Amino acid sequence: MKTHPLAWGAWLISFWSALSLWADPSSFLQPQQDIPLTGGTSRFDYQAFDPDTGSLFIAHMGAGQIVVFNTRTNRVEATLAGYPGVTGLLYVPELHRVYASVTRSHQVVVLDTEHLREIARVPAGNFPDGMAYVPDTHEIYVSDEIGGEETIINVVKNVRVASIPLGGEVGNTRFDPINHWVWTAVEAKNELAAIDPKTRQVVKVVPLHGGDHPHGLYLDGRSHLLWAACDKDDKLVTLDLDHFEEGPAYDLAHDPDILDMDPDLHLLYVASESGMVSLFREKDRKLSKLGDIPIGQGAHSVQVDPGTHSVYFPVPKMGKGPVLRILRPASIQYP
Repeated sequence: MKTHPLAWGAWLISFWSALSLWADPSSFLQPQQDIPLTGGTSRFDYQAFDPDTGSLFIAHMGAGQIVVFNTRTNRVEATLAGYPGVTGLLYVPELHRVYASVTRSHQVVVLDTEHLREIARVPAGNFPDGMAYVPDTHEIYVSDEIGGEETIINVVKNVRVASIPLGGEVGNTRFDPINHWVWTAVEAKNELAAIDPKTRQVVKVVPLHGGDHPHGLYLDGRSHLLWAACDKDDKLVTLDLDHFEEGPAYDLAHDPDILDMDPDLHLLYVASESGMVSLFREKDRKLSKLGDIPIGQGAHSVQVDPGTHSVYFPVPKMGKGPVLRILRPASIQYP
């Protein structure tokens, strides 16, 4: 069978692009823009994205602010103050609300995203951090990192309804839409624990062997895999959620934290405190590492816009002040 010359040309472009990436992984992420931010050169944390409006919510932890950035106009629309030590952010599309973990007041704040106004403040333990929404029970599960428990908030009444002790420092939390469980990284015990929201009981515990001190989590519903970033030994551990078996571990840049994924390109990003992002490609439920790419010191937070494939990294100091660094993958054909 003959191959059309144009097909050969496309293949060669893909081949040389891949070869260039192998030689220089940083060439894969192309800089788009650096947007100056206010609030000083202090720590940022989680982000949350509304794909319907293009609004990106950024926790400026050190400034006690939530930055609202319009990804369609590349402009800061608002800076909401009064949230000292804000860490975790979670957007719930069906409610048009953002939930923010405000550590210094030990609360989760509920924000109406349509009018950018505060609706409620709910007690959430000692140090509320990562969050996951459970649509089955209309509840938010909040990692109380220092308190060593999972706080449960009813989003209809905006009240704390329960807390589940986990026996030590807790990392991030993710909802599994297939098993309908909430998975949490129990850092102190070096394990992943699953909670059944119907009973509010821990129903599965998986000790980790390939990494130490899991903190950041990402759960991919398509592959039904859970990845845990371990910050004591810079490892990414895989958990097969079909069989509850630990899979391969991968090397990460130093001090990994927040993870996000581009589902259509099958690209997994792991941002780190060292300012590098470790980039992986998922295929057939396996990862292959593309490289560690420098972003900027302290750029440990990453958010993907699946529609445009743009990737957002708040950087505490770039030049004279903080910026929102926007990058996009280079044009590479994936089989």
